[in-house]
Amino acid sequence: SCSGSKLLPKLPAHPLPFPRLAPQVTMAPAQRRVLVIGGSFSGLAAARDLRDDFLVSVVDAKEFFEYTPGVLRAYVKPKHLDALTFCLHPVIEEKMGCKYVWGEVLKLDGPGRTATIKQMFAAENEVIDFDFCVIACGCNFGPFHKWGESPWFPTVHAEARLAGSWPHLDERFLEGRRRHILEEYGNIKELNEKSAKILVVGAGFIGVEWVTELRHFFPKLQNTIIDFLAMPLGPLPPAAAKYCKRYMSKNDIKQFYNTKYDAKSKAFWEGIHLPNGCDKEYVCIGVKASNYFMPEETLSKGGPGGGKWILMDMTLAVETQAGNLWAADEEGYARVYAVGDCNAGGISVDGVAPAEWPIPPIPKISYPGEEESVIACKNISKIDKLMYRNQKTDLFGGKLEPVTMHWPWGAGMFATSLGPHDACFVLGANHVKGSGHMVNWWIPAALQKELIETTKINECKDIFIGKWIWHYVHHTPIHLWGKGCGQCSC
Repeated sequence: SCSGSKLLPKLPAHPLPFPRLAPQVTMAPAQRRVLVIGGSFSGLAAARDLRDDFLVSVVDAKEFFEYTPGVLRAYVKPKHLDALTFCLHPVIEEKMGCKYVWGEVLKLDGPGRTATIKQMFAAENEVIDFDFCVIACGCNFGPFHKWGESPWFPTVHAEARLAGSWPHLDERFLEGRRRHILEEYGNIKELNEKSAKILVVGAGFIGVEWVTELRHFFPKLQNTIIDFLAMPLGPLPPAAAKYCKRYMSKNDIKQFYNTKYDAKSKAFWEGIHLPNGCDKEYVCIGVKASNYFMPEETLSKGGPGGGKWILMDMTLAVETQAGNLWAADEEGYARVYAVGDCNAGGISVDGVAPAEWPIPPIPKISYPGEEESVIACKNISKIDKLMYRNQKTDLFGGKLEPVTMHWPWGAGMFATSLGPHDACFVLGANHVKGSGHMVNWWIPAALQKELIETTKINECKDIFIGKWIWHYVHHTPIHLWGKGCGQCSC
């Protein structure tokens, strides 16, 4: 459990991250309050960018940060979880100077600028208000489960926990998450001892990484991986797909492509040379939205995992299904933004193919969300100057107006591990299938992936080295590769 996180005082109806200074003879305009929903990559990025000029509160349903791209390693090497996690309270409050609220958002009222929160250890729900809001609540990875439940992300929502597969665990606590990983590790050890047959469904990033982790750490397992596409890592360049396919073949991982998953079909099992089925299945395909607190009018009717992704316009402001701003102020400026994996992931046009959209679908891989967060924060700062500081131009005399998003170049970088000692790294990918270039592989790529993990967690902890490295990745004014060139949002 995270030290000190259980001792949070009950918040007043209008919480402030820290007390205001005594009035001076000449005062700057009062700071506005920003509510950030989600304490992961995009949410922490928003807090970092806004903390100097706003009173920022970050709310999260769990007490800890978890580096999701690296969590697979923790299931086969449990002590690695310590390197992937940290407690949110000391980082957000003591290092960043923001307010941390440990609780679940039950309802967001954009037009009224209020949020209803069930705070941990509070007897009643609390309603707090805000001037701006950044929604950065991410997504889940179980497309076939009502609540998106999967081992790859903690189950933290109250109703999802009651209907979940491990109700005896409370993964809102770090100790509950650790216990879940230890239990799964124990199950895998037992499977390994009896040389069990394992089926991994989906040869995307998660599936390939998971089956190769199992192969390295539990060599007695008989592993099979399937996918409905013709090659693994379908969206990436052929060189990366061939490299991963060759690695799995060398390590006795059976692969079946152009194969549709149908667990109830005898022909399916015979087709993948498992006529008697398998001992354990891992479904590693797809994502599912977890925007349960948002009104229906702001959610998509379609999309991955059955839809319900937050709709947004080109400025990342939340809009309705009718195409109107959901939470505009009296001047027509947006007050609520959705960034990262929780949003619709693209700007669609009816009757137009996704590849021709103004913003084609963006992969839900964490890092693009931080670039989106930068754009949303830039717009919040500009609207604050326009509405409250009577500033109409920037330092160079240019007109102050919200910036529009671009296809994030961070969405074109993919580091796929093949066990602890091999990997491949793709750069410059975009929405076009097969785009990008495999620029690093083998041990150097594995070391690069470790470096990415270490420095990214360092950044999220608000430590200088990681912040210095990743600031320039997410704040670059020019879209260096991928799709086109974006507006300056630095």
